Amino acid sequence: MARRENPEINAGSMADIAFLLLIFFLVTTTMDVDSGIPKKLAEKTDVKPPIVKEKNIFQVSINRNNQLFVEGDVMELKDLKAAAIKFIDNGGGKGNPIGGVGESLPCDYCKGERNPESSDHPNKAIIAVESDRGTEFGTYVAVQDVLLSAYTELRNRLAQEKYGRSYTELEKAFKDSANKDLDLKAKVKYIKDRYPQVVTDSEPTSVK
Repeated sequence: MARRENPEINAGSMADIAFLLLIFFLVTTTMDVDSGIPKKLAEKTDVKPPIVKEKNIFQVSINRNNQLFVEGDVMELKDLKAAAIKFIDNGGGKGNPIGGVGESLPCDYCKGERNPESSDHPNKAIIAVESDRGTEFGTYVAVQDVLLSAYTELRNRLAQEKYGRSYTELEKAFKDSANKDLDLKAKVKYIKDRYPQVVTDSEPTSVK
């Protein structure tokens, strides 16, 4: 009786299958990314910064116990947005020339109290954030998010009044046009020039 030989396994086909599975998992697997705040850091420069009046600075501090202080007084996070809007939109004096040209004029679109002891103009208003080394990152991010939302609300209001669309819609439409729509670009720039987003961060210290 003839001896039957065991059939050989085609290892080449298995290697192909393994390779295809590897590609499949590489393509379909999602990876977690760190969340953060989209902010452009200032470049190092030798230019001496201009002198800023104290009334044009909105001081926000977070201590190691994650307590929030605004202008030296304790404040709840839920009240921060309204306080920031009140400061930015005060319009108590004249601003810097829009776009760096022209003359300094009062804010004719601000709806604030025009308190002479508060910020002169939205383009002079600076929000300074100071945090403690022991401040939780989540608290810091939450504060930054509220401050940025204050600017967004003011920009949306002005854009709605002038163009009948919110700033958020204008910006999205401009990005969707691959940054080629010059009319949308001009509208976005107009709003940003009138409510420039100025939030500074100091190096973490010991905040009591």
